[in-house]
Amino acid sequence: MTMDTVGRFDARVENYIAYRPQYPAAVTELLRTELGLRAASVVADVGAGTGILSELLLQESCAVFGVEPNAAMRAAAERLLQGYPQFTSVNGTAEATTLADNSVAFVTAGQAFHWFDAAAARCEFKRILQPAGWVVLVWNMRRTATTPFLRDYEQLLRAFGTDYAQVSCEQLPEEKIAAFFVGDYAQQSFDNYQVFDFAGVRGRLLSSSYVPLAGQAQHEPMLAALRRLFDLHQQAGQVTIEYDTKIYYGRLY
Repeated sequence: MTMDTVGRFDARVENYIAYRPQYPAAVTELLRTELGLRAASVVADVGAGTGILSELLLQESCAVFGVEPNAAMRAAAERLLQGYPQFTSVNGTAEATTLADNSVAFVTAGQAFHWFDAAAARCEFKRILQPAGWVVLVWNMRRTATTPFLRDYEQLLRAFGTDYAQVSCEQLPEEKIAAFFVGDYAQQSFDNYQVFDFAGVRGRLLSSSYVPLAGQAQHEPMLAALRRLFDLHQQAGQVTIEYDTKIYYGRLY
């Protein structure tokens, strides 16, 4: 991960905490029933960010290493997850986690794998995984065309996003995942959604790494366009963002 990749979320942490979607309970149900996740399983949650996926795993009584290179996001996770004694915050990256050899049963990455150097991360994950350990990659992938609001929101991002086409996980190439796993892997998808008033959808927009921040060119025009978009599509003062929560999982042999 480059310093630009790490630092681009510095000014977005509070919006990320408040407005990013959670993962549905079906994620941990799949890990339990199909992959053998259990209480006391040791997990490296890599690119843990503010701890959204880590918390789901902690609620299953797992021991979780939250590996995160961004200091502001790591501090937010430490604050939000301080009530879980089985959580350990780690200053590391996907390519250099600092964890011991064969130390974890699972490596998870929520909303993060598209930032990794896949080849280097694969080597690192093989090093820290126990024999027959699992890698689980999870994304809330925003639907871009299922409703008039989502179609227009997608166009807003394309118009105002600074590097949207290059970094958005909605453009994640399946071939990158296939190349990472090399062998067999499986995938599943679950429905997810968020309902927002205008303040909420504004915060959700500003949590994205590819939109201009206050003081940058196009920030105010973008928010004005969002206001028009919201007013056009809102029902009872709310709009809905829909997601496909996608999970890719396999072993690294």
